[in-house]
Amino acid sequence: MRILLVEDEPTLQTQLAQALQSANHTVETASDGASAQYLGEVENFDAAILDLGLPVVDGLTVLRHWRAAGRTMPVLILTARSAWHEKVAGMDAGADDYLSKPFHMEELLARLRALLRRLGSQSSAEWQCGPIRLDTRQARVLIDGQPLALTSHEFKILELLMQRVGEVHSRTELYEHIYPNDSERDSNTIEVFIGRLRKKLPAGCIETVRGMGYRMVDPSANA
Repeated sequence: MRILLVEDEPTLQTQLAQALQSANHTVETASDGASAQYLGEVENFDAAILDLGLPVVDGLTVLRHWRAAGRTMPVLILTARSAWHEKVAGMDAGADDYLSKPFHMEELLARLRALLRRLGSQSSAEWQCGPIRLDTRQARVLIDGQPLALTSHEFKILELLMQRVGEVHSRTELYEHIYPNDSERDSNTIEVFIGRLRKKLPAGCIETVRGMGYRMVDPSANA
């Protein structure tokens, strides 16, 4: 796999590049945000590892530009920041996973493998719930035929809820779906994403089941 590694600290960049190459990946490196943004937009990568604290252009800005340009490769964020609201900011920018410094190299490689497995195992499917239609092949959501803008993690939560309409999904299940390798779970993160989805979807589509979690329903079915 071809990986774009964006890290401005020389020693860590070298260590990461060596670890990735030892795992049989081809590695392209960048040390500042401007170079990373350019490489990510003009070349094809299977995944990117992106530090947020970059010189010239910060990592979140780089990621937003990639996503705006239609670049869909999985992105693993590296940062010294660990508060849940910083995670939300990264996911809103289009990240697929998050790893706080310091970390073990084995954990980074495991998370990268998980992202690449998910990329390789994505199947084409559509799910419908009332006026909402979710298309995994095109990674889009339509409401009454009109496209709905979602962040990558809002999409993933909605995707899980839509797969089994009417079934309850716990906060833990939802968290593991979007952060499969993160042991430091914070239910506040899920509540933020659910709250944002509720503002974007028709009223009553996501129900809270007290003490259990959330489920997707078709409000019109009970009208």
